[in-house]
Amino acid sequence: MNNAYIETLRQQAKACTYCHAVLPHAPKPIFIWPDSPKIILISQAPGRLAHESDIAWNDASGERLREWLGVDRSIFYQSGSFAVLPMSFCFPGYKDGADAPPIKACAPMWHHAFLSEAKPALKVYIGRYAQQAYLNKYKRLTDAVEDFESLLPEAIVLPHPSGRNNRWLSKHNWFERALLPCLQNRIKQIV
Repeated sequence: MNNAYIETLRQQAKACTYCHAVLPHAPKPIFIWPDSPKIILISQAPGRLAHESDIAWNDASGERLREWLGVDRSIFYQSGSFAVLPMSFCFPGYKDGADAPPIKACAPMWHHAFLSEAKPALKVYIGRYAQQAYLNKYKRLTDAVEDFESLLPEAIVLPHPSGRNNRWLSKHNWFERALLPCLQNRIKQIV
């Protein structure tokens, strides 16, 4: 990857204020993009705690995600292996007592620029918004998650690791029994 291009792109994305009119707070883009990411996580949007700390996945959902990936905080944040590219770079606020959906303008504005030169070993699509944007051949998120054996070794789809999905996880116990070991083995091969 062209490091000068990536650095300029990171600076431009960090300074983005395009969606300021629809945000309930000042824009604060939060993402992770090392020079040559090996694993790209395409996720929903930063939550309130990530917004406050300026650190992607810095909450209980992030802890669960790192457990699913089989990595600790230092590997996740400091190895240079993991990129986090949310569908919306800024915390979208709340709607009906939960995090609002990602802001639609963000991914079309930034994703192609970041992904165009990336050569990751694995793309991890987290949640319905990422799955619909990138793997819309699946009608439901569950269908995409279940098809992990077909998608690996290049890609995999995960439900959002939020506690709001505990019921989904309890209804689909194959996720922890079958999918997570495959995912963790793939991460170990890469990292």
